[in-house]
Amino acid sequence: MPRFEFSLSGPDETLRLAGAVTSPTFAQAMEAIIEQARVGRGDMLEIGVTGFPPAHFEAYMEGLNDQVSWQQSGKKAA
Repeated sequence: MPRFEFSLSGPDETLRLAGAVTSPTFAQAMEAIIEQARVGRGDMLEIGVTGFPPAHFEAYMEGLNDQVSWQQSGKKAA
C-alpha cells in the first residue's frame, strides 16, 4: 500500500499538520486527512509519495453542509 506524505497549512501558510497516511488510493488518503484534521476554507494541502513531486491542493467548502472539497492549487511542484 502506498504511503502518502503530506503537510497541511492554513491560508496564512502556517504549517498546522504534517505526517503520512498509508492508503490503497490517493482519494482514500485525502479522505483520511479530512477526517483526522480540522480543514477549513483556504487551507493548503501538499501530498505525494516518495520519488515523485508532491501535488498541491486548496480546500473549499461546498453544499449546504459545508463539505470539504479540494481544488488543485496553482503552485508548481518542485
